[in-house]
Amino acid sequence: MSKHRQNWALIAAGVGLAFAAIRAHKMRAFLTVLGVIIGTGTIIGVGSILTGFDSAVTNVIKSFGTDTIIATKWQAGIRMGRRSREEWMRKPLTLENARAIAERCPSVKEVSPYLFPMWGIQRARYQANEQAGVEIGGTDPSYASGGMAEMMYGRFFTDSENHNRVPVVVIGEDVYKALFSMGDPVGKEILVNGRTLRLVGVMNRPANAMPGQQDNRVLVPYFTLRKIMPQAREHMLIVVAGEGLLPKAIDEVRGVLRQERRLKYNDADNFGLTTAEQMIEEFRQVTAVTALVMVVLSSVGLLVGGIGVMNIMLVSVTERTKEIGIRKAIGARRFDITLQFLTEAVALTFTGGLLGMMMGWGISVVAGVAFPTLPTTVPLWAVSAGLLVSVGVGVFFGLWPAAKAARLDPVEALRYE
Repeated sequence: MSKHRQNWALIAAGVGLAFAAIRAHKMRAFLTVLGVIIGTGTIIGVGSILTGFDSAVTNVIKSFGTDTIIATKWQAGIRMGRRSREEWMRKPLTLENARAIAERCPSVKEVSPYLFPMWGIQRARYQANEQAGVEIGGTDPSYASGGMAEMMYGRFFTDSENHNRVPVVVIGEDVYKALFSMGDPVGKEILVNGRTLRLVGVMNRPANAMPGQQDNRVLVPYFTLRKIMPQAREHMLIVVAGEGLLPKAIDEVRGVLRQERRLKYNDADNFGLTTAEQMIEEFRQVTAVTALVMVVLSSVGLLVGGIGVMNIMLVSVTERTKEIGIRKAIGARRFDITLQFLTEAVALTFTGGLLGMMMGWGISVVAGVAFPTLPTTVPLWAVSAGLLVSVGVGVFFGLWPAAKAARLDPVEALRYE
């Protein structure tokens, strides 16, 4: 028999012995690889959630449009950390800023203001039903024409209702469910922060809403909100550039806002302009940190599992000392003994990796049930990484016990009781 075939025969025998030992000592084997199961399951489960979350959030951000610029008084997008005091003290953007952009930026196709209150808990009420924490915003009909509002019942408000400050309102799906539960509510009057508004439409939850996101939108015409909530000052400007003119539009908008906000040529911008691509990049920087934390925590579980494997393999070497002596006496080489014990360690951790993969898949399924808008998928890279790491743990932590077994003196081993 060739050496190649001998080695494969040894590996097959080692795998057989490993699984025989697992069957004989099921609980011991399970506890030994518990850390590997947890570590591998965490990699696959969290990896699937991060992949689905990345897909969902990316779709939400892209829904603004590839030619859209979002202007706020602070740097828009997804950032870690708190806003600086200087950012909070900046002047809000204004409707006049939006009009100036529309008039003086030839590369801009459309500008929509979005007015919102900064402080306090906003409430909506219909008869005995009340929903706290609603998100009140004042905007114009371009919000709907831009694809941000798909109607379940009724319609969006009109330009005429906006300019005439008509007290009408459009609500999101979860506000509708909290106030009315079922049926067409169009035409009914609701209280928004104590103000009576006539309901003209109910919006569906956005198809690409963030995972677990509640649709608590309560939208009124821009000028109506200025009338009923004169304290609302904060604006977000949604600027749509002409096709293929995004870089030019950003420069034009920046120039107009610097002029509008009376900045000198050497002053830093006291506003933020963000595109969908920039927001996606910032979001992925955040998820990269989360992934790093996941890897560190998983490594702790794998380390514990590896130490358990090393311990059980050292016990196995002690228990099988006489067997090792017999094998050496009939011609087994050090390499043969090392290969046998390494194969057993790898078989043990690989089994743990498979169980961890099932655990990770279960986490993915549970997350998908808990958050129906989260498209959890188990990525191939997570499965591959989990199994490769579990095999690597078996090789690394099984090497010392295997080397110890290979170094045993056959005479002393045969005498061992």
